[in-house]
Amino acid sequence: MLKSLALAICALSVSAGAFGEPFDAGHAEVELIAEREAALPGETIYLALDKTLDAGWHVYWRNAGDAGLPPEIFWEAGPAGDKTEGDDFVWPIPKLLPVVEGEIMDYGYDVALTLPFAVTVPEDAAGEVTWSGVADYLICKDVCIPESAPISVTVAIGAEQTPNVAHAVKIAAALDKAPRAFDGEAAATPQDGDLRLSLAPKAGDLLDGAGLRFFPYGNEIIHAAAQDHTVGPRGASLDLRAAARTTLGERLQGVLVVTPPGGAPFGYLVDAPVTSAALAGTFGTPVAVSSAAEPGGLNLLALGGLALLGGLILNLMPCVLPVLSIKALGLVSAAQSGEGQHLRAHGLLYTAGVLTAFAGLAGAFLLLRSAGEFWALGALLQYPIVVAGLALGAFILGLWLFGAFELGTSVQNFGAQAAGRGGGAGAFFTGALAATAGAPCVGPFVGASLGAVLERPAFDVVLIYLLLGLGLALPFLVLSFVPGLSRYLPKPGAWMERVKQFFAFPMFLTAGALLFVLGDQAGTGAVAWLVMGAAVIGFGIWLLRSAGGRFRPVALVAGAGALAAGAALGLSAAQPQAATLAGGPTYSANVETLPWSPERVAALTDAGQPVFVDFTATWCMICQANKRTTLTQPSVLRAMEAVNVAFLVADFTNKDPAIAEELKRRGRPGVPMYLLFEPGDMDPKILPQTLTPGLVIQEIEALAGN
Repeated sequence: MLKSLALAICALSVSAGAFGEPFDAGHAEVELIAEREAALPGETIYLALDKTLDAGWHVYWRNAGDAGLPPEIFWEAGPAGDKTEGDDFVWPIPKLLPVVEGEIMDYGYDVALTLPFAVTVPEDAAGEVTWSGVADYLICKDVCIPESAPISVTVAIGAEQTPNVAHAVKIAAALDKAPRAFDGEAAATPQDGDLRLSLAPKAGDLLDGAGLRFFPYGNEIIHAAAQDHTVGPRGASLDLRAAARTTLGERLQGVLVVTPPGGAPFGYLVDAPVTSAALAGTFGTPVAVSSAAEPGGLNLLALGGLALLGGLILNLMPCVLPVLSIKALGLVSAAQSGEGQHLRAHGLLYTAGVLTAFAGLAGAFLLLRSAGEFWALGALLQYPIVVAGLALGAFILGLWLFGAFELGTSVQNFGAQAAGRGGGAGAFFTGALAATAGAPCVGPFVGASLGAVLERPAFDVVLIYLLLGLGLALPFLVLSFVPGLSRYLPKPGAWMERVKQFFAFPMFLTAGALLFVLGDQAGTGAVAWLVMGAAVIGFGIWLLRSAGGRFRPVALVAGAGALAAGAALGLSAAQPQAATLAGGPTYSANVETLPWSPERVAALTDAGQPVFVDFTATWCMICQANKRTTLTQPSVLRAMEAVNVAFLVADFTNKDPAIAEELKRRGRPGVPMYLLFEPGDMDPKILPQTLTPGLVIQEIEALAGN
């Protein structure tokens, strides 16, 4: 009855012409999508069953593990046959879904799932072809519920192909997540009632240092058991617990999921003959790898250390230094009291501001992840109104440092009860500002630690973000608490006013840099309006400062009105436009680039051309430094030209779901990311986040040698 009702609903939706609309089946939105809007007769194309799951729910892989059922499609119309299931789908690599820790383990997917499958358009097709039917699946949280969803999609038949770009990108991303063929030898050997899976890839270092987990197609092993493994010079072995009352066949088949340190997991298709002898002479002296290194790569302790070190290094990044200059002045002011409690309170409040901001970033990441979105470092700077607001804020802060106005007594004393005369509120908000300014800087060790927690539990994510913030705050915290260090601070005096004025200029430069970002996002008109708004704000500050005598009330009202009008004027035109950086002339007049897309990379590599991809953004300071010091240098460009390297640019200045998906797939929390593809190979080498001409030229020459 449930299927009949679903088919009736499907028929009604077809009669209304609403093909391919998502269907809310209860705990998931389900849709049938196609990579083509128009196809040729006889052509083979990809359709996909696309699901977006409610938070906390999951569905199952082709082998559900100890319990569960995989999705399947029952067809009512179209040339796909009667049923699509199992081997018909191209399955992305699965995740572990623990039900009872150590006892019951399932395999599947949470958040979202795209299941591609190939269909062939009939040779005699004309007009259009419709595929319609019902998708059945089991979806679970605390309980498991069978759900059905009517699905339908229509593809026009014509004389030429027309892609559905959004769906084609999603299907291509799902195909990229599918396990690749294992290039090497494999064998499964029974040992004392258990099973050892031995793998010898031709490229012996592919598995070195990685987390390994084998997902079988059958039930030959205990799914919940740990899979201890050893790694040697030429391969790896996994010890699998054989399941009771299960007879081994002639072959052990499944997927090996590999999680490189700090990288995104990928998979190999394994088809290993069951034999009495393991691969001989393969592994040399094995190196034991803890089962804690199973999918997840580095353990939490190592990731925490990288995050703390990355936070320390963030203090040296150009996007943080201007803010730290203000903090340094505040620390000197706090030290002048001569009372240690004031200095310690100053350090604690600054640290609290930093940690509060990073906790907010962690919360935003978790919320977006639960909604199936990708949170990149510096994501706030993808919104022009945020960029415009920060530019105005930097300008106003510069005016204050320059002495154009003084903060009111009530503002200066805000939080004084907590921090004495050290300016408690200023310390807290300086910390928050330093953390916000540092977010776009994916410096050394920051990308590795944040990239590794993209799929980890919420506790791990929050802990890593807080350790990153602690590293950023640590130098000032130590300076505030270690006895005797404060005496090395300079004595307060008239020099502080001059230094304060000097630090106004980094603020003005910061505002100028943000204007470049705003120009790329919203056009030169938005920049002009923002400059005019800043001028009106400056006029309002002048009115407020100079107000006196009998005209003081009028001047105060006019000044406040000018401040509000200037802010409204500056922010009003901050509307996103199409970015021009990707492949556009703003990258460099001497560099020929093309916009990045997965399809373009595939086409170029299939044609035998190497490809370099620069994932960048105008608001990313490291990206801009690498561009000017390395990627536009004549020596690097000559090396690329000599090997005919295609130079592609993926501009993340504005939000771009395809770029976000690629960053997530490569285990990167944000830009920059640099990929180098060999001809005919879609598995790129990921270059470091900080480039030098010598490094890039070396990689290109090595590519030429291959």
